[in-house]
Amino acid sequence: MSDARRTPDGSSNMLGSATSPYLRQHADNPVHWQEWSDAALNLARERDVPVLLSVGYAACHWCHVMAHESFEDDATAAQMNRDFVCIKVDREERPDIDAIYMSATVAMTGQGGWPMTCFLTPDGDPFYTGTYYPPRPRGQIPSFRQVLTAVTEAWTQRRADLDDTAAKVREHIVVNTSPLPAGTVAVDDRLLAHGVRTVLDDEDREFGGFGGAPKFPPSALLEALIRHTERTGDTAAIETAARTMDAMGRGGIYDQLAGGFARYSVDAGWVVPHFEKMLYDNAQLLRAYAHLARRTGDPLARRVVEETVTFLRRDLRVPGGFASSLDADADGVEGSTYVWTPDELAEVLGPETGRWAAELFVVTERGTFEHGRSTLQLPTDPDDRERFAAVCAALLEARGRRVQPTRDDKVVTAWNAMTSTALAEAGAGLGDTGYVDEGVRCADELLSNHLVGGRLRRSSLGGHVGETDGGLDDHATLSTALLTLFQVTGETRFLGAGAGVLDTAIELFADQEAPGAWFDATGEGLIARPRDPIDGATPAGASLMAEALLTASMLADPAKAVGYAELLEHSLSRASVIVAKLPRSAGHWMSVMSARVAGPVQIAVAEGSASNHALTRAAWSHVPGGAVVVAGEQDSHPLLVARGPIDGRDAAYVCRGTVCGLPVTDEESLVAQLG
Repeated sequence: MSDARRTPDGSSNMLGSATSPYLRQHADNPVHWQEWSDAALNLARERDVPVLLSVGYAACHWCHVMAHESFEDDATAAQMNRDFVCIKVDREERPDIDAIYMSATVAMTGQGGWPMTCFLTPDGDPFYTGTYYPPRPRGQIPSFRQVLTAVTEAWTQRRADLDDTAAKVREHIVVNTSPLPAGTVAVDDRLLAHGVRTVLDDEDREFGGFGGAPKFPPSALLEALIRHTERTGDTAAIETAARTMDAMGRGGIYDQLAGGFARYSVDAGWVVPHFEKMLYDNAQLLRAYAHLARRTGDPLARRVVEETVTFLRRDLRVPGGFASSLDADADGVEGSTYVWTPDELAEVLGPETGRWAAELFVVTERGTFEHGRSTLQLPTDPDDRERFAAVCAALLEARGRRVQPTRDDKVVTAWNAMTSTALAEAGAGLGDTGYVDEGVRCADELLSNHLVGGRLRRSSLGGHVGETDGGLDDHATLSTALLTLFQVTGETRFLGAGAGVLDTAIELFADQEAPGAWFDATGEGLIARPRDPIDGATPAGASLMAEALLTASMLADPAKAVGYAELLEHSLSRASVIVAKLPRSAGHWMSVMSARVAGPVQIAVAEGSASNHALTRAAWSHVPGGAVVVAGEQDSHPLLVARGPIDGRDAAYVCRGTVCGLPVTDEESLVAQLG
C-alpha cells in the first residue's frame, strides 16, 4: 500500500504507513485523513479551518458503518476535505487523545461511544462533539453532511460563540483531571467489606453478573471477590464470582468451540454477544478463571483456562506478541462466523448427532440470534465427553470455511503485559510450564521491540514499533508482568527490568504536587494531561500502578522497597473514595487493597541444591492473590536472607507484613499457614 492516496481535491490521505490497522483501513478513503500531529493542527491554523477528529478502533461495528456510509462517499469526502483538516485516531493506540475528547463528548452530549466525532479549534479545543452520524437524517439525528454544513457556517459566521464554547469545555476538561483527595476513607477491612457488600447487592441472581443488559464481563471485580474470600473466609464473595463465571463460561458470550470471550452480552442472560473479541478482556478473564480453578478445583474454570490459552495461541499470536482484537463482523455481517441453525448442525454432523448437538448447544428452530440462527451455549456438561470433543472439532473445522472476522494485529504493550502476567500465574498455579513459557516469550518480545532508547512505546505492528510513547498503564502492567515472571522463573533479569520500568513510570507520571496521584500520559501536544482513576473495561492506570508498587514493595531491596510502599499507601488513600462510592468501578483497586490489607503476604521458599521444588509448587497452588512467592537458595534474595532449608528439607517462610510464622517443611503445614 502506498503511503498517500490522492483525493479528489488534490490533497492526500496519509494513513498508508500507519502502525495501526484501524488507520490503515481508512487509507483508501477519499478523505484527506492525517494522523494526530502538530503538523496537522498547524495546517488547520494555516487554512483557518476547524479540525474534524474521528476516533474509533478496528473491532468497532458502527465505526465500519460510518466509514462505509460517509468516509467512502466522494461527495461527503469532498466536503470534509474542503472545510476541515481531518484527523483519524485509533483509540487503542492513542488512549490519551481518546480520554480527553471522550470527556468533552460526555460533557457536551451526556453520552459517549465510538465512532467519536469531534470538531476542534486548531489549538485542539473541542467546540462540538458527537458519535455516529447517519448519511441521511434519522428522527432527531441530523445527517453527517448536515452537521458538517452547520459547523462550517458557525465557524465562518459565529466564531466568537465557538471560541467561548471551546474555552468552557477546555476548562471542564482541566477540572476533571484534578487529583482525587487523599485520606478521605481509611483503607481497611471495613472499607473493603462495604465495597464487596455493595457489589454483591447488585448481583443478578438469576443469570449471574451485575446489573442488567447490556452485560460486560466484570473481570476486575471477579478477582477482587476471590481475593476477599481468601483474606476473610467469607465464602459469599467467591460464590458470587463463581456463579458469574459459570454463567459466562456456559453462555453465548464465550466461544464454546474455540475458546475466548466476546466483548459483552447484549442481553441479561449472556446469550447473544457483541461478537468482537478483545485481548484485554481475555487476559483479565484468564487470570480470574485460573485463580478460581486453582482455588476451588472447578472443572469448568479449568476448561475455560485451557481453551482461552489455546485461543490466544491460535488466533491472536502475531510477530511481537498478541494481536489486539478480532472484529465483530465478517464481511460486514456481525456474528456470521459463529452462529448456527439446526439444519447447519445436521449438515456437518449428520441428523442424529446434529439433533444431539442442537439440544446440547441450545440451537433452536426459532433461533437465539438473528434470522433463525443461534449462538452456542452449554448449559450442562455433556455425558459423552468423547462425542462432545468430536462434535466440537467437526464444527470448528466447518466454521473455519466460513468468512472469518478480520484481526487487528497491533501489539499493545499494556494488554500484552496483562496477558503475560495471566499466563505466568496460570502456569505456576495450575502446573503448566507451557503457559509460563508463553508468558516469558510475550514479555521478552515487549522488552526487545517496545523499549526504544530507554523509552517504552505503546504499540507495534508486524514487529515495527510505533512512535507513540507508552502511558501509565503500559509501564505499570509491564512492571507487574516482569516482577511476576521473576517469581515464577527465578530469573533475576526480570526483577531488574521490572524495577527499571517502574522507576521510569514514577518519573514520568507521578503528580509531584499530589503524592499518590498519577497522570495517565505525558500530555505532550494535548490540551490537558489525562487522568482517570476509575476502573473500566481495563483497570485504571493508577490502580495498575498500585499493583506494581505493591509487588515491588515486597520484592525490591529494602532501601527501594520503602519508597515503593510509601507511594502505594498514598495511592490507595486517594482511591479509597472510589471504593466507598463506586465499588463496581473499583474492582482492581479492591484487589490491590485486599492484598495490601492481608499483610501483604510474602512466601519465601528456601531450596537446597537437590530440591525437587515440590514445596514451591505447593506455594504457587495455594498462594492468595496479590501475594509474592520467592524461591531459591539461602541469601539469594532479600526475602531469603538468613533463611535456609531445615534438616536438609526445603523450608517455606510465610510473612504477613512484618509478622512471620514459623518455617514449615511440608505442604500441609504451608497450606494451614496460608489458610
